[in-house]
Amino acid sequence: MSSYYLDLIVQGSLYALVLFSIVTWVLILAKGVQHYRVGKRDKQFTRQFWSASTLDAASALASDASPKSRLANVGFEVLNVSESGAGNDLEHSWDRQELLERHLRQQIQKEYQSLESGLAVLASIGSTAPFVGLFGTVFGIIHALSAIGKSGSASIDVVAGPIGEALIATGVGIAVAVPAVLAFNFYVRRLKVTAAELDNYATDFVNLAQKNGFRVVRPVTKGATQNVRPVTTPQQGAFA
Repeated sequence: MSSYYLDLIVQGSLYALVLFSIVTWVLILAKGVQHYRVGKRDKQFTRQFWSASTLDAASALASDASPKSRLANVGFEVLNVSESGAGNDLEHSWDRQELLERHLRQQIQKEYQSLESGLAVLASIGSTAPFVGLFGTVFGIIHALSAIGKSGSASIDVVAGPIGEALIATGVGIAVAVPAVLAFNFYVRRLKVTAAELDNYATDFVNLAQKNGFRVVRPVTKGATQNVRPVTTPQQGAFA
């Protein structure tokens, strides 16, 4: 193989690693912003939810601003549909509690999938980047051996360039893989924490709905007075 193609392979490996690095840092920043917004909005909604006087009043807070608010919105919509008795098909043939738990579980899965997006790319880059660097290293060494064979000398002037490129490819591969692996582990941990919080919130929501007879009437006006039981303190526990 000519030195031109060997150089091309080594440089192609380096360019691929540069591309991996750009993708890695874009994902790290994007996921960081995503988790920051999710955490901030979830805390704000949780504070407002548990400050509401009744479950009916809390239903007016549901929106699409955060995972917990979307989860609550799904729950309130299910309770409203159940209360109105809309639909006699299989979709609405469930028990009230079973129907609520089913929709909450489905929404948690949707939120999990949304937060999980991009992590597979980080895992792939973290696991393949060192091997891409090693691939460039191998062909860099082949280039060095080829240069030695052509010149008939193993002087530093002959092998310095190819060996240098080979070592650079190895170093770049490791430098790209380390941030990707660390970011993947960090965001997987954050994902598990967020999923557990949604799980616990869904459990609390079902308990509140049960105390309220699985009936929620969203207030029509801002000053409407509702005659329902007060919201109690959240109960801890895993939602299954």
